[in-house]
Formats: sequence, C-alpha cells, structure tokens
Amino acid sequence: MTNSELRADIHSIEPIPDADRDSTGPQQMWIWAGANIAPVNWALGALGIILKLGLWETIAVIVIGNAAGSAIFAAFTVMGHKTGVNQMVLARSAFGRRGAYLPSLLMFLMTLGWIGVNTYFPVKISMAILGQFGIADSWFANLVVITIVMVTQVVIGTYGFYAIRTFEKYTVPVTVVIMVLMSVLAWSQPGVVNWNHTTSLPPGPHLAMLSLLMTAVGVGWGISWVTWASDYSRFVPRSTSSKAVFWYSYLGMYVPSVWLAVLGATIASVTLDTDPAKMVSAVFGGVASILVLLLVLHGPIATNILNVYSSALAALSIGVRFSRTMLALIVGIAGYAVTVYFIFAPSFAKAFDNWLISLLMWMSPYAGVVLADFFVRRKSQIDIAELYKSPESSIYGDINWSGMIAFFAGLIATWLFQDGLVPALQGPISINLLGGADLSWLAGIVVGGGVYLALSRRLAPEPMAIPVGGPGE
Repeated sequence: MTNSELRADIHSIEPIPDADRDSTGPQQMWIWAGANIAPVNWALGALGIILKLGLWETIAVIVIGNAAGSAIFAAFTVMGHKTGVNQMVLARSAFGRRGAYLPSLLMFLMTLGWIGVNTYFPVKISMAILGQFGIADSWFANLVVITIVMVTQVVIGTYGFYAIRTFEKYTVPVTVVIMVLMSVLAWSQPGVVNWNHTTSLPPGPHLAMLSLLMTAVGVGWGISWVTWASDYSRFVPRSTSSKAVFWYSYLGMYVPSVWLAVLGATIASVTLDTDPAKMVSAVFGGVASILVLLLVLHGPIATNILNVYSSALAALSIGVRFSRTMLALIVGIAGYAVTVYFIFAPSFAKAFDNWLISLLMWMSPYAGVVLADFFVRRKSQIDIAELYKSPESSIYGDINWSGMIAFFAGLIATWLFQDGLVPALQGPISINLLGGADLSWLAGIVVGGGVYLALSRRLAPEPMAIPVGGPGE
C-alpha cells in the first residue's frame, strides 16, 4: 500500500485532470463489487420467496434481470470515463444548467435513505450474531453498532475516491473468500434450502409477481446505481478503452448482486423471511458467525462510502457552497437518523419494497433521458467547458425543457405501468390492463428517452460539441 493510494482526494465537481486519472479497470470492478457484497442483496433475493414465487423462477429472474440492469449501469460508467465529469454535472447536458438541479436534489435525498437501508442490515445481523455470545439486543447495543459503522464509512467517504479505491482493493478479495465459505456452508447443510419450493399463485397473480420482482430486484437493481456511475469511472485514464471500463464495471455489479441474491433466495425458501438476522440464525453459528459478522460489517461500509462521497458531489452540483467535508458530515448525521428509523420500523420488508419501487419511478425516466442525450443525440461528444458555464451563457441552456418534459412524461409512464404494494404506487395500466404486471422500468426508460429525442429535434438545434474520446476507444 503506497502513500499515493491514500492521498486525500481534493477534487470536487470539476473535470478530473489527466494527471490524476490513474484508476484501473480492475479497481473499478472492486469498487462496484465491494458495494454489492452486502446483506441488502440477501433480502433482494429473499423478496421473491416472500412474494410467493418458486425458488427456481426467482433465481431465473435474478440472473436474467441483472444481466440487463447491469448493462444499463455499465453504460453510465462509460460517460464518466469519456468526460472525466461526475454524473450529476453530466446531467446538465440533458436537463440544462439549472434544470439538472432536480435530479441532483433527488440524488442527494436518495443517498440519505440508502445509507439508512444499508446500515440496517449489518446492525440486525450483528445483533443476531452477538446474541449467540450473550449480548442482548437492546437499544444501547444497537446504537453502539450503528455508531461504529456510521463513523467508519463517513471518515472513508470524506477522505474521497483514493481512500475508497484502496479500501475496496484490499478488502473485497477477502470478503469474496468469506462469501464462498458462506455459500458452501449454506448449500451443503441439509434442511437449509428447499430446492422444491414452488409458487402457490394462480396464473394471473403469478405473472404479476414475476414482473414485480424483475422490476424491483432484476433490472431495477442495476438502474438504481446509474446516478453514481460516472463519479468513479471519471478517474480512469483516457488510454483505457471504454469497452474495458464497461465490462469491468459490469462484472463488478453483476457477479456479487446475482450471487448474494441467489443465496438469499435459497435460504429464504426455508425461513420464508427477508429478515437477515433470521437467515443468519438459521444457517450460521459458532465460528462461522464470526465470518458472517466480518462480511456484513464490510458490506455497508463498502456501499455507504460511495453514498457519502456521491451525495456530497450531488449537493455541490446543485450549487451548495459547503465544503465536501462538511456535506459528508451532514449526510452522516442524516443517514444515522434514517438508520434508527428503519431499525425500529414495524415492517422493514414492506418499507424496503416500497422504497425500491419509488426509486425506480424517477431513476428509470432519468436513465432514459440521459442515455438518449449522451449516446444518441450527442453521440458521446460533450463540450465539457460548457457544462460549467453560467446558465445564461452555456450552450446547454438554463433549463432544457426537452429534458424536463421528457423526464416528467417518463415519470407518469412509470407510474401508469407500476404495481407497488401500496395503492399510491399502483398504476391504472398495470392494474386494469396488464393484470398487475409491472413494466414500470421499461416504460420509464422508453418514454423518457423517446420523448426527449422527439422534442429535441423539434424545439432546439443540435449543439456543437467537442469530442472527448481518447486513445483506445
């Protein structure tokens, strides 16, 4: 471990200079793998069983859905690599200089919730494991674990990209080994997995639940990461091909997401619960529980250091005039409060599913608009300097109404095709015409991107752009 690896990240939202773009493809893979080797993925897999689906069809949705979702995510990492710019500043190309404040604000608020969600799981599992050693599950013990985890991730997230890269580089390979041991322990013990678990749903509701799982856990999981993607790939040098950035990022997202979700589904086939603490109690004990504890403490830290870092970048992209350090502290305090709420919420599983579905309501149309703008309208060519000019002088304008109208059109389409677990998230097309099938992610991307391209051709000329590609692309 060299001093250069641990140097402080002094960068904000300005383009990363070529001299500081020294991240490698494997390092990008470790970053995204570390963020997804987390207990939250256990619950994602278990969700299919709780929705009364069969085990093998749940696994199929996880495998196929994540293949598509990870590809959408990896396409966003290419944007950061080509430009050296973080994701929320890149959004100015599609939404305008101040129009992009909307997705930046949504991104900032979303990370606060994710910090709470991600910290919930290690706290619950840690208490279950500590209970095996006589430590009671009390308010005080919960708060001690929350505090230890939160302080660690805020410190690393505040230190910046280089600390995040180093943390993931040296810890993820170890956690992969632990994950393999966990999988062997779970799948080799009798009575832990019910491989014959089948659905009890009639045909109509069965199809609806399959589509809901595809939205929330399959394709939706990859989409839920798109607003972070460029924040880290912007540190990869231009000499690295965009193809390499895509595939390293893809593998870092896909492999651990599918692996742990399948593990969660198999365990839930017997426990019939998304509570990770009950999963651990049902399968692991003794020395094995210590390995699980190490894994579950690493997972949220590896994920939330990204939340802390990217949330600060999102706030800076809005124009907030605090330092990145101050913003990271604010995020940590807010995330602490959200974690406490989730820990003592009466039904985490219901709150968790609603949380995931509500995220896709805005992230799907956002993804559609930005993908259409970057890859189709501008053909991967962005005038970077114009992204930072004043709203009055930038060629991207103050508010790009093509992007804003397309975003809200996609938002409406997402809701129309959505079948959430609460009435407010149940769209009329899904409920009345599709029998409860949920195609919200597809509707949001297609309508958002399609409307953007149609309006861009009618309302504005194609802006001049400066190519940003580099050698090997």
